[in-house]
Amino acid sequence: MNDERIKGSNPTLNESVFERFDQAAAGPRFAAKGVVWKTGLLLLISIAAAGMGWVWFARDASLLLPVLLGSVVIGLGISFLNYFKPELAPITSPIYAAVQGVVIGGISMLLNTKYPGIAMQASLATMGVFGAMLGGYRAGLIKPTEKFKAVVVGATLGLLLTYLLNMVMRMFGMNGVPMIHEATPIGIGFSIFACIIAALNLILDFDFIDEMEARQAPANMEWYASFGLLVTLLWLYIEILRLLSKLRR
Repeated sequence: MNDERIKGSNPTLNESVFERFDQAAAGPRFAAKGVVWKTGLLLLISIAAAGMGWVWFARDASLLLPVLLGSVVIGLGISFLNYFKPELAPITSPIYAAVQGVVIGGISMLLNTKYPGIAMQASLATMGVFGAMLGGYRAGLIKPTEKFKAVVVGATLGLLLTYLLNMVMRMFGMNGVPMIHEATPIGIGFSIFACIIAALNLILDFDFIDEMEARQAPANMEWYASFGLLVTLLWLYIEILRLLSKLRR
C-alpha cells in the first residue's frame, strides 16, 4: 500500500504515530465502529462541558478571555502529548473534550445572547455538514486523491498560520489580521472558505480511519483517531458559528 495515501491534513491523525507500534503483535485490532462510539462519548463530554461553560460565563463573562487563552495552551499541549504518547489518548482525549467544551459553551452563550438561536443553528449545521461529508465519502462522490489531500493540507496550514498571526497581533495590542473578522464580503468569504476547509478535513479523517482499519492497527489507537475527529468537528462548529454571526450583523 502506498504510504502517501494515509497522510491526512489533520496533524493529530498522522500515519507516523501508528508506525511506532508492532502491528504483528497479538491483540484486538483497530475498528471504525470503535472510533464511532468513542467519538460519540467525547462529543457527549464536550456538550456537557459546554453546558457548564454556558452557565459559568453567563454569570461572569470577563473570565472567558483568560480561560480561552488557557484552553489554547492546554489544547496544544494535549495534541503534542497525544502525538508523542498516543497510548495516553484514552486519558487525555476526555480532558481535551471537557476543556474545549467549556470554552465553546462560553463563546456560544455570548453569541447566542446577541443573536438568539445562533448556537442551535450552528449545531444543526455542523451535524448536517458532517452527515453530508460522510454520505459523500461513503458514496464515492468525494474521493481523497493525492491532489485533493495536498490542496486541503495547504489550505489548512494557511488558515492555521493566519489564526496564529491574528492571535499574536492581538496579544501585542493590535487589531489582528484586517477584515477577516468583519461582516464584509471579504470577512464573510473568509469564513465560508474556513468552513469549507474544515468540512474537507472530515473527508481526510474518514479516509485515514478506514486505512487504519485496513492496516489492522492496534485497537488502542481508536481513542487517538477519535481525538483527531473531535478536533475537526469542534473546529467546524466554531467556524460555522463565526460565519452565522457575520451573516446576522
